[in-house]
Amino acid sequence: MTDLDALRSRWARTLLAVRRGVAEPDAAPYAENLLRRWSEPQRRYHTVGHLVAVLDHVDRLAAYADDPDAVRLAAWFHDAVYRPEHSENEERSARLAERALPEAGVERATTAEVARLVRLTADHAPAPGDANGAVLCDADLAILAAPEETYATYTAAVRAEYAFVPEQVFRTARAALLRQLLGQERMFRTPYGERTWAEAARRNLRGELARLDV
Repeated sequence: MTDLDALRSRWARTLLAVRRGVAEPDAAPYAENLLRRWSEPQRRYHTVGHLVAVLDHVDRLAAYADDPDAVRLAAWFHDAVYRPEHSENEERSARLAERALPEAGVERATTAEVARLVRLTADHAPAPGDANGAVLCDADLAILAAPEETYATYTAAVRAEYAFVPEQVFRTARAALLRQLLGQERMFRTPYGERTWAEAARRNLRGELARLDV
């Protein structure tokens, strides 16, 4: 069971940090709005559990980021709008950040960086030297290196989110994604991610691809 109060506290600490200690406006309504979004019934994998995992991975990778708190805010927003049947979730999530963060007292430059990072999760392809992008993308993709049982739970949850897609169509699209990931020279963009997660991720992806049999 996810500790929502702990999540609320994490949000408040991050918002306070990017506002350089300014207490107003109240952080709580923004946290509640985001948590409601992350708790919507159509979600099976992209839940508050995923949010916690990404935030934890960002904390682990924070030393590689130029602005860890901007990355943390991007983690909160990166799947805040999530409709499996739509293809513009990242763009809509970025626009939500662009509306909400200025109201919450976040300066323009940080808001722009958060929105940029959210949009980057559409393809997880940060440019060389994009330290913040590398951290967010690695944190989001770290599930690929999970232990076998956890990875199986993840893939089942993703399939459940796309239950409206016919089986063969889903298998073909999923296999194409896995091949794209396996074809990349680097699975992860931070030194920690590539050193610690890449081998396990490739093993999981190859195993899933074999099971898809397409």
